[in-house]
Amino acid sequence: MLPDQHLLRIPGPSPIPPSVERAMAQPMIGHRGQETKELLATIRPRLKPVFGTEQDVMIITGSGTSGLETAVVNTVEPGDEVLVVITGAFGDRFAKICETYQMRTHRFEVEWGSAVDPEEVKQFLETHPGIKAVFATYCETSTGVLNPIREIARAVHASSDALVIVDGVSCVGGVQTRMDDWGIDVLVTGSQKAMMLPAGLTFIAASERAWQVIESNKQPRFYLDLRKYRDNLEKNATPFTPGLSLLFGLNQVLNLFEEEGLKNVYARHRLMMKMTREAFRALGIPLLTNDEAASPTVTAVKPGDFAPEDLRKTVKQSFNLSVAGGQQHLQGKIFRVGHMGYCSPADVLQIVGTMEIGLRQIGKDIELGIGTRAAQQVYLEKHK
Repeated sequence: MLPDQHLLRIPGPSPIPPSVERAMAQPMIGHRGQETKELLATIRPRLKPVFGTEQDVMIITGSGTSGLETAVVNTVEPGDEVLVVITGAFGDRFAKICETYQMRTHRFEVEWGSAVDPEEVKQFLETHPGIKAVFATYCETSTGVLNPIREIARAVHASSDALVIVDGVSCVGGVQTRMDDWGIDVLVTGSQKAMMLPAGLTFIAASERAWQVIESNKQPRFYLDLRKYRDNLEKNATPFTPGLSLLFGLNQVLNLFEEEGLKNVYARHRLMMKMTREAFRALGIPLLTNDEAASPTVTAVKPGDFAPEDLRKTVKQSFNLSVAGGQQHLQGKIFRVGHMGYCSPADVLQIVGTMEIGLRQIGKDIELGIGTRAAQQVYLEKHK
């Protein structure tokens, strides 16, 4: 094991492309100078296709959770009735934010590892006509579930006037996202996952419908006031000091997206998902989610005959490979493999081959190479 070699395959933060690292190493510039205005003017239109929107995408210096809080404080007020769809730990976080701001919060709980049924959301809204916003998670990082956001948005709009507010932190930039066409009113993502940057930026866009609500919302807010970010962005500026090094990196990330093509980016993520899932199937290790609900950016694995923490510890010690464990009640019961952002099919083959050795080291009787072979076959079938 080389001391400087770290195989980071958790569902965020994700590895940084070398060209993005070089871009972030540029000398610092004045955040109110002409260079920064030109940088934001370059970035501004190129973020829109990633979100699938004609609206401006605002950039806030903060973590993904700051984006979730921004979505809450700008759209609803204390006492408002809201619905939060919870399919894992990050849906639960959305609910906790709403509860902290004293919203009347309905928790729509779904079994962890399953995607939400949009029809059930529609039925709930029909019996709760006072709900002003529905909060949902696109990719639930804690379980590897990709929720059917397009269908959820349609169900919400068919049964209420509620805003559709979506946490896309762990998948935007890695899966198809069509905010405008799907009827998403507020969409949030963060920098450290499929966007291939360090943590520190959150991105958020709002529909015209949402802006009407934001403008009239009496909820006090200062740093997270979206009106400030919108008004400043129109002048290619930010209301507060931006993370300039991250903006340098973001500009290069957008270059990489454009060079590969977003359709190809999404296809690469779907291919890596299929390779990973087929590898663990071939190894006889159960997956937490079914194929229909599986996320292209993270795979959750739920073994029944060995401790996930033993495998994680072994591959970390032997190869400095980091995969994630479970959260909350899934802690110690699953492990999660991130395949997002700066990750390729070659990386998946490395992960699978390494984990096969780890499985043998912890005493699981497997045929070496069987998982790798399954992943290779998926790749070959795709490229016939």
